Amino acid sequence: MTGQDLIGQRIKAMRRQRGLSQAQLAHPELSDSYISLIESGKRTPTAAVLELLASKLDCSLSYLVNGVTAEQLQELELELNYAKIALDNGEVQEARRRYGELVADPNLAGLAQLRQEAEYGLALAMEACGDLDAAVATLNGLRASAADTMTPERRIAVTMALSRCYRERGDLAAAVQVGEQILCGPVRPAWTDELVELGATLLSAYLARGDLLRAGQFAAELLAAAEVLNTPRAIVAANWNAAITAEHCGRGEEALPLVERALAVQGEIGEPRNLARLRLAYAILLLRVRPSEAATCRDLLLRAQRELTDSAASTIDNTRCTLYLARAELALGRPEEALRLIEGISEVLAGTSNETRAEGRILLGQTLAALGRREEASRELAAAEEWLRRAPVTRQTAASWAALAEIRADLDDHDDCVEAYQRALVSVGL
Repeated sequence: MTGQDLIGQRIKAMRRQRGLSQAQLAHPELSDSYISLIESGKRTPTAAVLELLASKLDCSLSYLVNGVTAEQLQELELELNYAKIALDNGEVQEARRRYGELVADPNLAGLAQLRQEAEYGLALAMEACGDLDAAVATLNGLRASAADTMTPERRIAVTMALSRCYRERGDLAAAVQVGEQILCGPVRPAWTDELVELGATLLSAYLARGDLLRAGQFAAELLAAAEVLNTPRAIVAANWNAAITAEHCGRGEEALPLVERALAVQGEIGEPRNLARLRLAYAILLLRVRPSEAATCRDLLLRAQRELTDSAASTIDNTRCTLYLARAELALGRPEEALRLIEGISEVLAGTSNETRAEGRILLGQTLAALGRREEASRELAAAEEWLRRAPVTRQTAASWAALAEIRADLDDHDDCVEAYQRALVSVGL
């Protein structure tokens, strides 16, 4: 039902409530046939006519236009603001509750933009809680129901969140498809901050599915677009994801200056969640490229952990940070501390993707092996293998199989080691 239809229905309902005929409502300024056309949704009244009708019906203009009084509208806007504050502060369960109540509020039915904001916020809160299936369903529902009324900026934001959620749950084909629908059509739209950020999300999906050639080409396009725009948002998004691409392509030292530039610019513009996630990405990259700097990485990870806790970061981000903090402790020769960290998120890991569960089990197996608990380590690696077999075939699963094989070799599990290496090769198409 369109907004025009809803306005007509409200006028009709208020007229009947006041005991007026169409002719009585129309007289003397309007015709009864014009009132009939408005009530049936066949004519859109002008602002002046709406003000006149509101006066005759003794109701507020806000009610005729939006279906709510000015006071109700103010209350809804206030509730939306509270929900957003909760999400920004990392109170993700509270944010989900507040956004859910707003979406269920019938007063929001006629307020297209506010309803879109509430549904989008609810999806982000679901994502932050780790409920990716619910987030995907909500975002797809929003795309379908509000396709004609969504602003270009909202459409891009919804698409970006949807691509990200698809990627995180391992549906890489869908993650790529939704991003390419906007960015890779017959005519590419002119680059904006929003489109560069969407491009960065699409780039991460290319990397996840192992399309390094396309990822390298697209990273160069994003960097060029960011230089032309010369805006903080574009520079951060392009450099951040170009750094990840460079590291995936074996150019780790080349990646570090890119992510350092992104971190410097992000530090100037703020936005706690992105700053925390970028600091986490930098620490992970540094640990991979320069494992000898594990102490520095641990400090960065501890800072990122505090910032993630205080922001709207997702369960996935927080779990990832803890796993890499455990890796840093292990690299520093502190397996006891690594074990404490991993065991502290065991319940959270149980609700994550198959790939993340496998990653946690592999790290736990490596930690137990370092503590000399070989039998327990072997059991954890066997559990990791089960999760990897259920996971989609991606570069991440290939890396996990390779890491698992190395630990199996250290434990002298030769047959299992060979099988893990074979699965790693299959995962990268060899």
